[in-house]
Amino acid sequence: MKYTISSYYISSLIIIINIIFLYNTFSNINNNSQIHIIPSVPNINSKAYILIDYYSGKILAEKKADQRHEPASLTKMMTSYVIGQEIKSGKISMNDIVTINENAWATGNPIFKGSSLMFLTPGDHVSVSQLIRGINLQSGNDACVAMAEYIAGDEDNFVKLMNEYARYLKLKNTHFITVHGLDAIGQYSSAHDMALIGKALIHDIPEQYSIYKEKEFTFNKIKQLNRNNLLWDKSLNVDGIKTGNTNAAGYNLVASATKNNMRLISVILGSHSSKERDIESKKLLHWGFRFFETIKLLKSDIEFIYKPVWFANNNKVKLGIKNDLYLTIPRNYIKHLKITYILNNTKLQAPLEKNQIVGTINIQLDGKIIEQHSLIVLTSVNEGGFFSKKLDSIKLFFNSN
Repeated sequence: MKYTISSYYISSLIIIINIIFLYNTFSNINNNSQIHIIPSVPNINSKAYILIDYYSGKILAEKKADQRHEPASLTKMMTSYVIGQEIKSGKISMNDIVTINENAWATGNPIFKGSSLMFLTPGDHVSVSQLIRGINLQSGNDACVAMAEYIAGDEDNFVKLMNEYARYLKLKNTHFITVHGLDAIGQYSSAHDMALIGKALIHDIPEQYSIYKEKEFTFNKIKQLNRNNLLWDKSLNVDGIKTGNTNAAGYNLVASATKNNMRLISVILGSHSSKERDIESKKLLHWGFRFFETIKLLKSDIEFIYKPVWFANNNKVKLGIKNDLYLTIPRNYIKHLKITYILNNTKLQAPLEKNQIVGTINIQLDGKIIEQHSLIVLTSVNEGGFFSKKLDSIKLFFNSN
């Protein structure tokens, strides 16, 4: 019998084949989308910038981040850091009263003309708490001088403290000449270093850092708003840090924002206006939160693995990592992570000291090692008694043959 396929059925068959083809095509696209390609960093209008994750320290984006620039009032971040360390050490307190000298008087100091001020006058008695707010919120150059003289006797000695802390924080492209950041020959910093100062403020002196999110401050019946406009931005949860502007520096901004369990720090140097530095900072922060996530991979006080120990008073030892391990990776990419480890000696033997390095932890993403960290002993292990050591010697002999 001869069968004939009508044009209707042929058309229907073609449609079905096309549907199957499209289904397979979109399935492949869906599978390939698991690659999670990160879009390029948006175009940022500034001389230099950087975006880092606070917890992991990972640099997510940068341009000329280690190039030296005039820091302007970002200098006050280090001034604030030194003050915070003095309070932390108990050398001064927030309630101390500072008597204002003529050096901190705007009218008597020509370099302050047209600059940001707290409007101090000689003979004023002002608390450290108020002066810190004058520095952090109002960017008061006069308040910087007042605190410098109170802590170190004069500005030069305080600047020495600032540069000592710069070395302590391992800043490679930073040197201070002034306590306030007005342009001075030989004074410079970088986007990268400013991000590290911001990170240190948040981590080392959180009480001082919390002041940066206050939106206004009134002194001498003069109410001034915080100069960081991003504190009012409802699309981001910004809680700091500092603005800066001089003719030589342009418009600078260090900003920090949080979202869920993530904190990012952005630095913009050399924008053309205060509006532009805000816009460019928002671009960086939104991009970072949109395409990355930070996870706490390992905790310092929780064992990563138990391993047997020979010649010991304990059968096993806890191994882990010295500090909490945070990892910043492309968003939704956690299933591509793998953690492996290698021991320096496959058979651990007592004694073992706490924090002793016994191996390496490898963090792999898509089969490639992206980070390595030391595997350490979390609790020390002493040698066992005579008989237990003899028994282990016999076991080890037969185990190795």
